[in-house]
Amino acid sequence: MLAASNAPQISAITTNNLLVVFAEFLDIDVSAGDASADTLKTYTRQLYQFLQWCDRRQLNPVLIVKDDVKKYRHWMIKQQQYKPATIALKLAVVRRFYQAAVEKGLISLNPAAGVKPPREKFDPAEKITYLEAEEVEILFGVIPNDGSLKSARDRVMLGIMALEGTRTVELHRADIASIVRQGKNLGVRVEGKRSIRVVPLTPDLANMLVEYLHQRETRGEVLQPTKPLFISTGNNSRGNRISRRGIRTIVDTYLKLANLKHTPGRTISAHSLRHTAGTLALRSGADLRQVQDLLGHSDPRTTSIYTHVGDRWENNPALKLKIEIPSI
Repeated sequence: MLAASNAPQISAITTNNLLVVFAEFLDIDVSAGDASADTLKTYTRQLYQFLQWCDRRQLNPVLIVKDDVKKYRHWMIKQQQYKPATIALKLAVVRRFYQAAVEKGLISLNPAAGVKPPREKFDPAEKITYLEAEEVEILFGVIPNDGSLKSARDRVMLGIMALEGTRTVELHRADIASIVRQGKNLGVRVEGKRSIRVVPLTPDLANMLVEYLHQRETRGEVLQPTKPLFISTGNNSRGNRISRRGIRTIVDTYLKLANLKHTPGRTISAHSLRHTAGTLALRSGADLRQVQDLLGHSDPRTTSIYTHVGDRWENNPALKLKIEIPSI
């Protein structure tokens, strides 16, 4: 900690001083200095929400104390009704905002330190929504096989999501240069949340990808390494990198056509295809470590949730009870 004689006077410090330090923190420290644009936008957006909250209450962010941060937490819980995970993210950004200021000697204490989010009461496995193997076949059955570029793109894109478990953002970011060939095998190098990994394509998916790219070439496109792997085929954005929202919209369209989007007790989304890949792979006998690598999980406990999903019904202890309940 800086000596009192060297510490800047609080009265001379402004919110702008804190923001300058935070901007440097975002650039140098977040994700070891290699944060994605999406991550930086998220940090900035969350911070400005806190600063707006302070402004509406005529609170000087430089003079904030722990009780003020607790009131911010209370506002998020009661007024905004945010989920605990959302509150945890927002508080983490505020905490890191002030920690950056502490490390630069602008303030002496972090007012957000020790302010914890509410405990989330949920069953982790309950959030896992996925398709059964036969439902995956039904989903692919509604994708037209009409020889169009769109159907070729959609088939390989959904295939990689449902069988290999890639995230929408990973397919959005992938370029032609992301294609990896090792011997006769084909894969796609994807950039996840905190790592880069190669997704090994099955022979069928590899053939679909080659066919999709061939169709782009026959339409006169030169497949340069920096071009996006998956492009939009719409009239307004044709040839541009497909957006994350665009991928989600495509998945939802086919889920609705297959009558799989909404069923009693379950709603399927684009992210559910990732859960599908993990759940079905483990159920088919794949090793936990292999599935962890495929999905790009840093913690094996995250992958093990998929095991719990299957075990809940198949190994339900109640099935072992020899008790007969008369039917109605």
